[in-house]
Amino acid sequence: MSVKLSRRRRAAVAGISLLALALAACSGGGGSDDTQGKPLPTITGNPALTLDVFAPQSADWNLATNDFTKVVKDKFNLTIKWQNTTFDGGPAKEKRQISLASGDYPDLYLLIPWVDQFTQTDLLKLSNQGVVVPLNQLIDQYAPNVKKALDSTPEWKAMATAPDGKIYGIPQWVDCFHCTYQDKLWMNSAWLKKLGLQQPKTTEDMRKVLEAFKTQDPNGNGKADEIPLSADVRDVLIPYFMNAFIYDPQGTSGNNNSTLVLNDGKVDVQANKDGWRAGLKYLNSLYKEGLIDKGAFTQNPDALQQQGNHAGTVVLGSATVLHPGIFVTTGSPDGRDKQYDAVPPLTGPDGANFTGYNFPSAPGATFVLTSKATQEEQIQAIKLLDYIFTDEGQINGQFGTEGKTWTKPGSGDVALDKSLKPVFKQIPQKVGSKPPNSGWGALAQYNNTAHFRNSEAIGTDIYSQAGYERRLFDATKLYAGHEDKAKIYPYWKVWIDPAQANEVATLQTNIDNYVQQNALQFVTGSKNIDTDWDAYVKGLDGLGLKRYLEIQQTAYDKMPNK
Repeated sequence: MSVKLSRRRRAAVAGISLLALALAACSGGGGSDDTQGKPLPTITGNPALTLDVFAPQSADWNLATNDFTKVVKDKFNLTIKWQNTTFDGGPAKEKRQISLASGDYPDLYLLIPWVDQFTQTDLLKLSNQGVVVPLNQLIDQYAPNVKKALDSTPEWKAMATAPDGKIYGIPQWVDCFHCTYQDKLWMNSAWLKKLGLQQPKTTEDMRKVLEAFKTQDPNGNGKADEIPLSADVRDVLIPYFMNAFIYDPQGTSGNNNSTLVLNDGKVDVQANKDGWRAGLKYLNSLYKEGLIDKGAFTQNPDALQQQGNHAGTVVLGSATVLHPGIFVTTGSPDGRDKQYDAVPPLTGPDGANFTGYNFPSAPGATFVLTSKATQEEQIQAIKLLDYIFTDEGQINGQFGTEGKTWTKPGSGDVALDKSLKPVFKQIPQKVGSKPPNSGWGALAQYNNTAHFRNSEAIGTDIYSQAGYERRLFDATKLYAGHEDKAKIYPYWKVWIDPAQANEVATLQTNIDNYVQQNALQFVTGSKNIDTDWDAYVKGLDGLGLKRYLEIQQTAYDKMPNK
């Protein structure tokens, strides 16, 4: 999770961004013309080259000595000179912007979406200034696996292709099934069994279960120390419950704070609708009854995990998280992590029974070539990416060396999707052992299709650590299909005009923050849902909601193949 910048630091970063664009405009390069349609030179073999690469490096890695870096050297005769940043999103983004502002930017940016990446607006601006290199011809001539992947996945290609038809960078494609349906609630089934209760199916069932958790001592220690329901500032509580009243596209894991939807084909927000009001009123009633932990809206993920890992007696009844490992240690000695199961979407009083849909891949780009790279270096870099787009390259790139961090499946191994033949199996690392420094991890996570992910051999005991991914896969089947497909706004394919980018960013930040802050105030009772709602809606209009929706509508209308 990104560290919030201070006001002074945010101002400095903004200044760096403007300076980066100004200097980039003077830096020449001319990469954005895609060599004016002329074929690239034909290069056979792999001449010895050195590539300057900017990339995040975790504390567990040393990219310079990493096993896969050695594979790249041997396979492509390519020496990489690393410019490293941290896994902390704020400083990582700042360092990238400084590298652009200095004019001494690398040949290649190789990034990770959840750390930092180029936005679509970044790509459009920097392409106009000749800083980033279009990849279309490089892909056509030297990257058949990349081309095949993009052509076979229209959503991915649309996400990667700018309105002018150019591809200015490659976004990672991570078709993670359980990540797509984030709005999950995990509940203590052992407590349900002890109290003779069933999993809740409706919002009123949920109220009764949470009341029982609070008052009937399900952990059996004779103390009223149970926490019926909790969350944290990253793994938020509202979306799971709101979907029993109105379709809410926000993600529980906090990667999408917007309530933008399509209502009858028009871009709109849900946060000023009657269903939104009803959802907040329901949550406020739970909060007033003490059924929601008071820290659920303010505590960090570590604090939530302290509740799940509470020493001695289990005290946490349920939490709205993507997976239970967020709030309880998997493989806990007392087996408490095995007590939690996913609760399907609740049905509200008017029959709403939705779950949010979160596009699993982030728009923008993580593989971005710059005009600093010679044509030979560009070709060598795209050939490296093309290798990562193969199963062999992706397995070696993500996980590392066969026999060290992964192995071929045995005769009794079962793929995550039981209908598929298992292709690879990760080797668990011993607790406390030195990190293997074998693969590039998420830096190489590009052609991460559902078929690839689901062909990994996973244990069949879903409550074991070896079967954990299957536990998430099976649980997600309870949510898939509950999204309101007609309302999904395809933000990942919508490219905002760079001339309006700053305006949109300001409007979006102000509107999203206002919605989140007021939702919290309504739920906790510092604002009254009955008397303050109209003022809230008026305030939303005053922040420029109409203008924001107009810009989004214009961009959406320009999107091909809607």
